[in-house]
Amino acid sequence: MDTHRVGRRFEALAARWLEERGWIVLDRNVRFQRREIDLVVRRGRTVAFVEVKGRRSDDRGHPFEAVTARKRREIEAVARWWVAHHGVGGHEFRFDVVGVRAGRVAERVEVEHVEGAWRMGE
Repeated sequence: MDTHRVGRRFEALAARWLEERGWIVLDRNVRFQRREIDLVVRRGRTVAFVEVKGRRSDDRGHPFEAVTARKRREIEAVARWWVAHHGVGGHEFRFDVVGVRAGRVAERVEVEHVEGAWRMGE
């Protein structure tokens, strides 16, 4: 399976996991210029811009290690664009990371969710 399809599989697993916990997926794969946010979700008055990182094994480290300062700045740029175009007044915004570890067999899925993983400009 190519890396693009694997990434989409991890995003689908993360979206389903979040929905099972009361989040509503507002948007997927939001693109602005050459940057992207994987998921935009809402629960109550909170809108979270979610970066999904996945691994099929621990050979390349923990999924969260791949969310670099550069990647955070890119996500922030897309988030600013999304808010300007979708204005969700009266909501709180934050940046979350969901790490998915899943082997080739779907039964072996581990999901970790870090709420408020960073703040704008960190």
